[in-house]
Amino acid sequence: MSPKDTPSPSIQVLERCFALLDVLAQQPESMALKDISERTGLHPSTAHRILNDLAVGRFVDRPQAGQYRLGMRLLELGNLVKARLSVREVAVGPMRELHRLTHQAVNLSVRQGDEIVYIERAYSERSGMQVVRAVGGRAPLHLTSVGKLFLAADTSERVRAYATRTGLASRTRFSLTQIGAIERELEGVRQRGVAHDNEELEIGVRCIAAGVYDDAGNLVAGLSISAPADRLELAWADRVKATAADISRALGHQAAPHSR
Repeated sequence: MSPKDTPSPSIQVLERCFALLDVLAQQPESMALKDISERTGLHPSTAHRILNDLAVGRFVDRPQAGQYRLGMRLLELGNLVKARLSVREVAVGPMRELHRLTHQAVNLSVRQGDEIVYIERAYSERSGMQVVRAVGGRAPLHLTSVGKLFLAADTSERVRAYATRTGLASRTRFSLTQIGAIERELEGVRQRGVAHDNEELEIGVRCIAAGVYDDAGNLVAGLSISAPADRLELAWADRVKATAADISRALGHQAAPHSR
């Protein structure tokens, strides 16, 4: 949801509090009152009064006179929220919205050893032909779009160890069963930020996946669309990436800025 779409609070002082906190959140260092006033459009006296009240509650800190930054109370509350969140709970809403947009089944999966496990799904029986995975179902890493995300996050040594352990067993004539082919595929995943399963696990089924990251930057899950092979649209990759990024942000992940 963009800032324009965010509903405004009914109490004006709360709206001003939110604006002040948002501005402080955008700066890694403390800010001068003059700069805060300019960024929020609030009169300096109004901004000063509200910031001082926020400082009483430790929502804002004053490292020196006339300088403000986010306070430790926000960290304490954030840690409480984080401890109570699970990726599954955070993902359900965005998954349903992605299903609404694509009319295809949306899956959330995690890695367990040499397999992925489906832990949540979003689909509708009214949306026509779909590929619906059972929650709790498992599949090999190298044959699935989400599994490739996890392999792409591994070192070359760990990928080769996986290949030795599993033998890169095939399921269809499209399965990748040679380490060289797997490594080339994983390099493409790293470059694109999305992974594909082109009928490698099941004939007639194609998938697109993007990674979900926690606040430490760890890949914790994969979000995927599964669709009949002739219905999957490559343009959905951007929607999958955007939805996965929304879930990651809700988990506290901050994407690295793009280099120029």
